Amino acid sequence: MQREINIVLAQLNLLVGDIEGNAELMVGYALKARDQLKADLIVFPELSLTAYPPEDLLLRSGLFRRVDAALTGMADAVKGIDMIVGLPSREGARLRNTACLLREGEVYACYHKQILPNYQVFDEKRYFDPGNSACIIDVKGLPVGITVCEDIWQPEPAEKAADAGAHLLININASPYHLGKYRQRRSILDARTNETHLPIVYVNQVGGQDELVFDGESMAVNRDGELMLRAPAFREGLYRVRYSFQDRDIVWGSEINPPLEEDHSTYEALVLGVRDYVIKNGFKGAVIGLSGGIDSALTLAIAVDALGARSVEAVMMPSRYTAQMSLEDARAQAETLGVPYQELSIESAFETILATLAEPFAGLPQDTTEENIQARIRGILLMALSNKQGRMVLTTGNKSEMAVGYATLYGDMAGGFAPLKDLAKTRVYRLAEYRNSRGLVIPQRVIDRPPSAELAPDQKDQDSLPPYDVLDPILEMFVEQDYSIGQIVAQGFDEATVSRVATMVLRNEYKRRQAPPGVRITQRAFGKDRRYPITTGYGKML
Repeated sequence: MQREINIVLAQLNLLVGDIEGNAELMVGYALKARDQLKADLIVFPELSLTAYPPEDLLLRSGLFRRVDAALTGMADAVKGIDMIVGLPSREGARLRNTACLLREGEVYACYHKQILPNYQVFDEKRYFDPGNSACIIDVKGLPVGITVCEDIWQPEPAEKAADAGAHLLININASPYHLGKYRQRRSILDARTNETHLPIVYVNQVGGQDELVFDGESMAVNRDGELMLRAPAFREGLYRVRYSFQDRDIVWGSEINPPLEEDHSTYEALVLGVRDYVIKNGFKGAVIGLSGGIDSALTLAIAVDALGARSVEAVMMPSRYTAQMSLEDARAQAETLGVPYQELSIESAFETILATLAEPFAGLPQDTTEENIQARIRGILLMALSNKQGRMVLTTGNKSEMAVGYATLYGDMAGGFAPLKDLAKTRVYRLAEYRNSRGLVIPQRVIDRPPSAELAPDQKDQDSLPPYDVLDPILEMFVEQDYSIGQIVAQGFDEATVSRVATMVLRNEYKRRQAPPGVRITQRAFGKDRRYPITTGYGKML
């Protein structure tokens, strides 16, 4: 009879800092894997006890007492199945990113992550010291090498495990989503199997944590690099593989889900990011200023898909500059989605503020000041509803607007979370079309009409900005790829336009620093990914 080992990959949605809650969740899944799936080993994600990233919680001494107690409790609670658990550990003054094997009530072995990422959103060298040696565990006679996340992105840890006698590599992860991430992960696993000729089990967490969204997509590949398991994106669950001693390979996986098309995966990331941010922070739902424009229309669709129609409220706040079609389209979308909807005119508040400022404004022409007053009145109303109802305000600004400062501090930027913060305007249109392909929820006229803030007579975005099909590629090169003005111009763009855009980007860092967090979609989002000084003379050289 052929000897085999059943391994379960636990793709879980965990809560940062909820050590006891995470431990309880993992115990439940371990017992299910043992009793229902007849698993010999269950593998949890990186830092699963604290969830990822715990950030400066790691500087609190009390955290490690709770982690140690939870780890002991897990070991005591689950017998008859091996568990690989991720956790932060402490050795004197050193902190480690650790994976421990729990077996029959004992902490049987521990491995310390060797490669600590310190780029983009990762700050692990701020907290952890690296390990330097392989850890091989024996699972029913199978020598298994443990690695943690970034270890698999470099050849050395896997080579050390292979040299130490591993027949299977297990890699536990907290790998956040961005566009194209699956292709990167797949190429990395191909490289490691080519080098080591070992099968790999790759476990990733799922869920939203502040700006980050973890997409799961846990995998297993055999020693030839053939995909044997691919868990679904953005979904929690248990997924199984079987290792054969006779073949010295993974010979079976419970499912191979196809990768999501780009717009589909982006939309699902936004939905999961909104859902987890609102719910994990204890809000009852969301409130959105629905203007009749494309950004708020897409935000409303995302919020409803994330939270349900009855947990979302849409508020139209018309002024003297609001077009009738905006009122009609906002009302139509709210009715289509079944969202509670109301209209609160800002006209009387606007007139009162203008009257109050009449004397200090005497003799001065109208400008963006009057436009910003309208946006700030709307921000006050939305925040008041949030306070009364316990719902979070979702802002509707996109990455193009945030980049060049086409937004009002304490106005349309006021809120708790910004779902579109890392979406260029052109991608907003793409996602609106994508969402409508699943069922018409955004009026076509909203997609077709020229975008406008409607804060001045006959206002259009292009009165203040280059066309978005010109602006967005310039921003991608300048913001996400750090191209110089000369390099961008060499791509065929007008030098005066590029210089103007670059100046706007640098001049508006102070606004972005005060913006709410939003879902990270690209490899260079505003926030942790891109840290520019507010006060700088660098722009003088543009």
